[in-house]
Amino acid sequence: MKLKQLSALVLAASAFTAAPAMAWESANGQFSTSASVALSSDYMWRGASQTDSEPAISGSFDVGHASGLYAGIWASNVNYDILMDAAHIELNYYAGFASEIGNTGISYDVGMLRYAFPGTDDADWNEAYVGLGYGPFSLQVSHSGDALATSDSGTHYLLGFNHGLPMDIEFHANYAFYDLDDDIYDDTLQDYNLGVTKNLVGFDFDLTYYKTLSDAEDFVGNNNLTDSRFVFTISKSL
Repeated sequence: MKLKQLSALVLAASAFTAAPAMAWESANGQFSTSASVALSSDYMWRGASQTDSEPAISGSFDVGHASGLYAGIWASNVNYDILMDAAHIELNYYAGFASEIGNTGISYDVGMLRYAFPGTDDADWNEAYVGLGYGPFSLQVSHSGDALATSDSGTHYLLGFNHGLPMDIEFHANYAFYDLDDDIYDDTLQDYNLGVTKNLVGFDFDLTYYKTLSDAEDFVGNNNLTDSRFVFTISKSL
């Protein structure tokens, strides 16, 4: 799922898409658009592979206003044959508002995100998110009353850290836990990832290590989807 920029969609440091560069700006500077495309060796979301440990290609398109309002769409191939036979594409529609609290250096972002899986029945669901950022640190809280399209609630907490290294390499680390309603699962799902990103000849190259903790393997029902792994991504801002 797409989470980037400081619209809650960069806080997650999704291994898929780098923060897109501005592709177009209106003459009065009020509106702008951006886009990105990425190829990855896997698509990991909240501790589990969404492509059955196979490669994925994803892309995004965003529209923003100088006020801080934004909206966009993100898409990727998925492989849920184990869980949902008909799901082969995931679409994320999102909209929100991102800005800064005075001159404090604290950024914030609030918005709504819809997970959609064309070709499936009753698999789509919505999630609200709030993100905060200060210096290299970030926090995002996402909540849904229909988590994973189950009609039960779930809250996801994500802590992030980003820091520049020599040779213009960016280090990123994230720790997350997913607190689901007991009717969905009676334990907290936890995962973390560590990675580095480097821009070369206009492309972003990212290598990230993913580790899933707690009882997530039992929840997913397939250990291969939650095995520890390195994911390599090449992305381009358009």
